[in-house]
Amino acid sequence: MQPVLRTPHPSRHPHPTAKASSLAHLIFERPDLELAERFLTDFGLVVARNSADILYMRGTGAAPYCYRVHRAPRARFVGFGLCVATEADLVKVSRLPEASPIEPCQDLGGGQCTRLTDPSGFVVEVVYGRAEAQVLDRRAALTFNDGEPRRVNAPQRPPAKPSEIIKLGHIVLEVAEYQKTCEWYTKNFGFIPSDVQVLPDGSPLVTFMRLDLGDQPADHHTMAIAQGFKPAYSHSAYEVVDADAVGMGQRILREHRWKHAWGIGRHIMGSQLFDYWQDPWGDKHEHYCDGDLFTSEEEMGVEWGSPEAMTQWGQRMPASFTRPKLTMDNFAGLFRSLRHSPDVTLKKLATIAKLFG
Repeated sequence: MQPVLRTPHPSRHPHPTAKASSLAHLIFERPDLELAERFLTDFGLVVARNSADILYMRGTGAAPYCYRVHRAPRARFVGFGLCVATEADLVKVSRLPEASPIEPCQDLGGGQCTRLTDPSGFVVEVVYGRAEAQVLDRRAALTFNDGEPRRVNAPQRPPAKPSEIIKLGHIVLEVAEYQKTCEWYTKNFGFIPSDVQVLPDGSPLVTFMRLDLGDQPADHHTMAIAQGFKPAYSHSAYEVVDADAVGMGQRILREHRWKHAWGIGRHIMGSQLFDYWQDPWGDKHEHYCDGDLFTSEEEMGVEWGSPEAMTQWGQRMPASFTRPKLTMDNFAGLFRSLRHSPDVTLKKLATIAKLFG
């Protein structure tokens, strides 16, 4: 049966304040920058700059960095950066009630920026005019014999080293204020819902949103927002060149004894080949390749939400992938959301737990 949305759901805004042009970077706090660097290097990122208090990591693409880690007493996800293509867009964003004044960026790449906090409490740094870095060398995609003799007398031997990450691809967030948070991103940054997965009662569970780049193809999702019981980082994803890079990444990370989370498989929403790993603090990081690309004209899809809806093939999504930790912070967040969020009910949480448990 085709799912039907029976409650309000995210939709594209006809006149957004601005249009984000790319996902710029992520912001984390960690008590041990050396340990963070070791995992991220094994994962495939490259040190762009490090100091006693801040670590910048990059991929092989032109972004000066895509991952920023600040030394702090406890580990947490702070937020992320979005680039806008014009100074006019930056000015429009800076006029939002919650925005800071425009100021020069002090991070790699420079430019100008303003800072906001979204309805779920995540910091959003909006950047214009950031300078590009020199593109780093990486291997070309391997050639496949796909029924035609495209590779003859030429064995395939991809190098046994960490996957070369091309770019930061997307971020997935769990939120209690689902409707308000989704609307904030569609209204202020022009995000377009590509697909919505819904619960059996027709209420939305997760929205996969892409950038509005007009006729230029954009990743199926640069951000996904999932209904949870409190604001939380779910995972971030990093593009690699091909399936062998995903597989070699798994080999290297296993050899270095990092913790595997899920994969390898192929998603349904976005079609990526994927593999997920946990950093030393339990935060998930995804290698992916071969994702879907949409122009702005593609309409939104609606699908049922379930573990089976997460993969075309490969391991079923394990319950541990979405199961929250039993901590005092999580219990406090649950009680707070049940009292104050219109999107969080015991019935909805019980349905989600039953579906994915």
